Amino acid sequence: MDSTANESSEEESAGEREAETGANTELTNNPTDIPTEWPTHTQTVSAQRPDSLSLAVAKPDLWTSSGDGEVKLRMGESGFASETPLTVDQMFKTAVERFGSYTALGWKEGEQTKTINYQEYYQACHTAAKSFLKLGLERYHGVGILGFNSAEWFISDIAAILAGGFAVGIYTTNSPDACQYVAENCKANIIVVENHKQLQKILQVQDKLPHLKAIIQYKDALKEKRPNLYTWAEFMELGRDEPDTKLDDIIAIQKPNQCCTLIYTSGTTGQPKGVMLSHDNLTWTAFAVGRYVRLAEATKSQEIVVSYLPLSHIAAQMVDIWVTMKVGGATYFAQPDALKGSLVNTMREVRPTAFMGVPRVWEKMQEKMKSVGAKSSTVRRKVAVWAKGVGLQTNLSKMNQYVTPMNYRLAKKLVFKKVRKALGLDRCTKCYTGAAPITKDTLEFFLSLDIPVYELYGMSESTGPHTISLPDAFRLTSVGKLIPGCETKINNPDEEGNGEICFWGRHVFMGYLNQADKTEDALDAEGWLHSGDLGKHDDNGFLFITGRIKELIITAGGENIPPVPIEDAVKEAVPLVSNAMLIGDKRKFLAMLLTIKCQVNGDTGAPEDELMPEAIELCRKLGSNATRVSEIAGGRDPVIHAAIQEGINRVNEKATSNAQRIQKWTILNQDFSIPGGELGPTMKLKRPVVMKMYKEQVENFYKEVVTPSTPDNSIDPWSGLKIRHEVK
Repeated sequence: MDSTANESSEEESAGEREAETGANTELTNNPTDIPTEWPTHTQTVSAQRPDSLSLAVAKPDLWTSSGDGEVKLRMGESGFASETPLTVDQMFKTAVERFGSYTALGWKEGEQTKTINYQEYYQACHTAAKSFLKLGLERYHGVGILGFNSAEWFISDIAAILAGGFAVGIYTTNSPDACQYVAENCKANIIVVENHKQLQKILQVQDKLPHLKAIIQYKDALKEKRPNLYTWAEFMELGRDEPDTKLDDIIAIQKPNQCCTLIYTSGTTGQPKGVMLSHDNLTWTAFAVGRYVRLAEATKSQEIVVSYLPLSHIAAQMVDIWVTMKVGGATYFAQPDALKGSLVNTMREVRPTAFMGVPRVWEKMQEKMKSVGAKSSTVRRKVAVWAKGVGLQTNLSKMNQYVTPMNYRLAKKLVFKKVRKALGLDRCTKCYTGAAPITKDTLEFFLSLDIPVYELYGMSESTGPHTISLPDAFRLTSVGKLIPGCETKINNPDEEGNGEICFWGRHVFMGYLNQADKTEDALDAEGWLHSGDLGKHDDNGFLFITGRIKELIITAGGENIPPVPIEDAVKEAVPLVSNAMLIGDKRKFLAMLLTIKCQVNGDTGAPEDELMPEAIELCRKLGSNATRVSEIAGGRDPVIHAAIQEGINRVNEKATSNAQRIQKWTILNQDFSIPGGELGPTMKLKRPVVMKMYKEQVENFYKEVVTPSTPDNSIDPWSGLKIRHEVK
């Protein structure tokens, strides 16, 4: 897609908003009915949306940076925005009343699948909350959770909230120092870790955590006994026989407009900030999303999701915990090595009805399917190519309400059903992508297989989604339409309608913990959340992301250039390229860093020197025998070098001005990765980090100025190679 990100985060550098939608707010569909007799909370205060940006009517009580603070809820007079505010406990109890005997959580122990229902789920959270209190959890102090997705993760998260603390997810990829920063920032009294490996990170920094009172390990046996270190069974036993009185008193005084969860931005530079989310942020967003995307309630047909994305990220929490709870859905946990290959096995077993994947997950599926398809028989390949042509045409027609082609049913029977079954998506009617940019090529690949991947857009500071695509409201490369009850303002639009996207609604966060200055940077005087993303609407209200303010390259000549569309164009023109990063801020011309598609170490996630099978196949078709990145990087393979230059020439031909042409480029010795530091936990490119890491290569671009001309009669060597969408 030609956008920078589907989930941005206020996360760049100190003193500025960092580098983790004027549409109608009326609901134009018929969402699933939900009960109207929700519990009410009479102590909640409300604030109406301002009509202007006048500083004279600033409402500082719309935000706070104090952990014990309260905010005015952004209530509306009708529709979604007028929904009665709820605490997490109220929403959970309602789910238990309505769906008590339905499966809530499921996981595998060896070959056996185990489940608990909503009644058991709530009881476990209640017991864990009493255990937290017995261990000394104080009001407005954190419970850090460091580990892979599991029932214990969910129970710890919700129990921390019920006990009056803050639920705080910590990325499993964090270093000990990064864990220390988060734990200290939220004044964590307790940290829950998955295993010995994660425990060691906390033990290394334990002496620097003055608020820490206990550590709980929820998987594997303890390798050593230490004071205040508990197994999960020991921890749960602590609260089992405790009276309910103390916990019930704490739950009774909780309000929807108080903080209950902290989401730490993944941070592209500098330290992450603690995004304070209120009970209402979570419960209202869960309600609005569930209704808008028409999720079925368990009493009609139970929704099934697979939990595998990092739960320290708001997208995973919102989908896996809160939206699913709201409709009585069942969440099944993938294996810890899900992203190393086992996810598809879980998908085939669970057969989810809704699935959320970051772009890299969809790209990995695409790469695997193309690799398998390349080994198919000639007949199968021809059938697959034909069916995919039909699939793409059919789905593009559906977007514009055209008639479905006659041969679609045959293609569905011969190819599409088999593909869906192989991926575990045969029951899935809602496939989503978000958290980072996804290319048009990947969207079209799945669309051609009759698997529309719907984009959503939001940020940690908006409790996740702000716009979502729907089956009947879907445009390729658009991030969809506004969730009812929310509002968008395109701030300072240019002549084409591009401006900064600003959010309003009950999903807008409370503020950054203990950072009033950063909060005031993110929220203007009227309470509008400034995303830092550039975007515009089309005539039908679809939002398109066109760039990111902090990522804009401003050349020495003063031209503003959004890098992502150019980077995406290069990746599409040169299918051998894995990552591309445009350079040129304050420079005389544009240059680009490129990486090549390579194998990834299954254990560490680090890129390896060996090329992916798909990349090797592309090299062969171009006349190269390369099998490793080291044989290509730095221009070592003249055949590949020439082919990439031709692809870049093609991209340059479409440039809107000479300033937007790529004049120099180089292939790096290894791909970008999370372990390498170039990518964040959601695979978002950390541009400042890459600039620092590859400073020498960047400076080499500008040692001598060359302006190569684009040949008028150049031949595209990638023609016929770039999209071989065969599948078995």
